[in-house]
Amino acid sequence: MLAADKVKTAIVQKEDVLASGEPSPGAVSLIQNELIDQVKLLIITHPYLDDMLQHIRNTNIPWEEYKDCGLISVNDLAMIRHVENKTVDELGPIMSEHGLYYAALYLELMQKVARVDVLQKILVLIHDMLEENEERILLFHKAGENVTGFPLEPFHKALTIGDEFIGIQASKILTLLISTTHHRDIDINDIFRWMTFQLQNPRQHVIDLNVQILNALFHIPEYRRAFWNTTHAIDSLVSNLKRAQERHLGPQEIYELSFTIWLLTFDQEIAKQLDRKCCIIPTLVELAKTTVKEKVVRVIIATFRNMIEKAPNENLPAMLVAKLLPLCEHLKTRKWTDPEITADIVFVDDALKETSQSLTTFEVFASEVERGMLQWSPSHLSETFWKENAQRLNENDQRLLKQLTRLLILSESAAVLAIACHDLGQYIKYSGPDGRRYIEGLGAKQRIMELMTHSDPLVKYHALSATQKYFSMV
Repeated sequence: MLAADKVKTAIVQKEDVLASGEPSPGAVSLIQNELIDQVKLLIITHPYLDDMLQHIRNTNIPWEEYKDCGLISVNDLAMIRHVENKTVDELGPIMSEHGLYYAALYLELMQKVARVDVLQKILVLIHDMLEENEERILLFHKAGENVTGFPLEPFHKALTIGDEFIGIQASKILTLLISTTHHRDIDINDIFRWMTFQLQNPRQHVIDLNVQILNALFHIPEYRRAFWNTTHAIDSLVSNLKRAQERHLGPQEIYELSFTIWLLTFDQEIAKQLDRKCCIIPTLVELAKTTVKEKVVRVIIATFRNMIEKAPNENLPAMLVAKLLPLCEHLKTRKWTDPEITADIVFVDDALKETSQSLTTFEVFASEVERGMLQWSPSHLSETFWKENAQRLNENDQRLLKQLTRLLILSESAAVLAIACHDLGQYIKYSGPDGRRYIEGLGAKQRIMELMTHSDPLVKYHALSATQKYFSMV
């Protein structure tokens, strides 16, 4: 079983403890130990980070010069020299005896130093202190107990330095600190705003590491919603998943991105709004269709199950439109090593079949329009459908009519443009005298006439047909 999968049970258990009210001291200790174990399982690492750690570890810092100019004290210098270039095994007895003093030293230096080379070195020293001994992070909590803003503030400050390594390593340690306290009054918003920009970085290793950090933070339920509410955060995350093929991402990167989405869908409000905001269901369906890795299919199907369990009305119609049902039928024929996959596939398949039998034709049509996934399904081509439902495009302040117009204006897909022209032509034909006025008021008439010269013959044909219907209503 993969490390990330082992965490599933721990997530549920931890949330049960936290939901019971203010934890007792014993429960706090239990939560901390469990969270440390979870962060161990979700190791935040990357070859780039390993190379940078080694490079900085081998870089000589002129500590004596910094002592002479008052940047560090004589005692600071002695403590640094005592641990610098030590192996993990050599650091063991030192940290067992003096770990609390080193945690206090590192926090103080992180807070008062602004030099990039010194901050990089201190972050490497902290990394080496915690390497294979993540429980030592509790020493930083203890060392910062009597100092306002500690132990988090020095690492928040480091995020503003502008150095790539400092940003990644500081956010990694911040994540470990945040994940090992039961306090939820932490200002997480600054971190998520910073990470939103990191998710837009052109360097793939920066994105990969920040996704791993999110996977650790999202084990805390409150922080899923905080990320969701951060401006452009979810869009930045989902855009990386949507560009997976374009950026030639490997299965591991796709898995980690999908795992992040899976964690978010444990929040009911996020599960309700995620597809409407980001149109993520078609992306996940396509990734599940094209991947050969079982773990990618596992996390995507688990995400669909979450979305169905948390918000069936919002997600099941979109899943039908995205052709998830035939994919489930195909996946049911494959052999899986993990029985959970089979159970999840059967659950999703059954829910989709039940929904397909209960949804009206208009509800399926509305789901297509709302998500911009127009296809030549029977409803578009049925005269009976338009006779019965054309007026319904005016419901809810003309929501569907406005969305069709929006697709007509913004879409670059020839198929979507052709269907939108066809549908608006049918709306004009069957909506009565007001339909023509509404079409003109929304700007659809001008756009339809522009599309009469489109390079695609089907778009041109349906634009011409809609124009003829428009003028026949004069």
